[in-house]
Amino acid sequence: MNNQTTIGILGSGTWGIALARLLHRNGHDVTVWSKFPKEIENLSATRTHPALPGLVIPETVHFTCDLQTVASGKDILLFAVPSIAIRQTAESARPFIPDGQIIVDVAKGIEPDTLMTMTEVIRDELSKDGQHDHVKLVALSGPTHAEEVALDMPTSIVSACTDMQVAETVQDVFMNTCMRTYTNTDVLGVELCGAMKNIEALAVGISSGLGNGDNARAALITRGIAEISRLGLKMGCAEYTFGGLAGIGDLIVTATSMHSRNNRAGILIGKGETPEHAVKEVGMVVEGMNALPAALELAERYQVEMPIVQTVNAVVNKGMSAAEAGRSLAGTARYIPAATSKTRR
Repeated sequence: MNNQTTIGILGSGTWGIALARLLHRNGHDVTVWSKFPKEIENLSATRTHPALPGLVIPETVHFTCDLQTVASGKDILLFAVPSIAIRQTAESARPFIPDGQIIVDVAKGIEPDTLMTMTEVIRDELSKDGQHDHVKLVALSGPTHAEEVALDMPTSIVSACTDMQVAETVQDVFMNTCMRTYTNTDVLGVELCGAMKNIEALAVGISSGLGNGDNARAALITRGIAEISRLGLKMGCAEYTFGGLAGIGDLIVTATSMHSRNNRAGILIGKGETPEHAVKEVGMVVEGMNALPAALELAERYQVEMPIVQTVNAVVNKGMSAAEAGRSLAGTARYIPAATSKTRR
């Protein structure tokens, strides 16, 4: 691969734009796509993002609404759309993605209907034409707030791929003096942590919104990584992943920072807002809520107790009050059992 790598970014949200600036700063040729023409028009004209104060998008970062332009002839294709849009985006981009393409996914989630991780969803969707059997998929995940990456604040992240050479290629592309990139071959573990930690962060936020302090926050974070680990080990993930950046590292930053939309939504719920109103007030996708159905199904499938996940689901989907959830999380009330459902395919 040449020193100047050509990179297409699918998605112009905060994370996609922060990474576009970082990759441009690293000397690469970057094109950003969105399916919303008005969004592309505003980004191209203002060279700013409304949710990233202080960020200036370089003039030589390209913008497009054309999938062929962003996906064709690129060294790396980056999926930075929300998890609920991954499959549709992969389907739409498939005709323009060559076999053997390096694809980096930065969305975090589990698809409810299939229980697939995001890289699995991409591979599944691309393989439907029988012409994408050799795409190289990388999960890029870790304790990374777009707001800090956009300002060149020190950050560490994990490049996870079953092919270590590909993981190292992506590592080299993203690494700079502000972004330290590590590698991992446990793709499933990295992606599972990225999806589950959002639910745990909602629980921590609810606790904080109820007025609880650092003691409760520390206990919930510790219990949270324990139940994520229990599930991951049953699914065949590597134990070391949960104690690393993609595991406890990502959970800490998501459960403690006001940059975290999941933490903020939880705080609002703890203060008495409905989950629906909390999402509206946060103003962005709250991935922890989207991850709940899959988390419950995986817990049922692998017979793993996940009381925090079950309590958050009771609040979000079954009308449990924040106060009752607080008692449940503190161990003074029984949590509501998860509903049974699908197996992971």
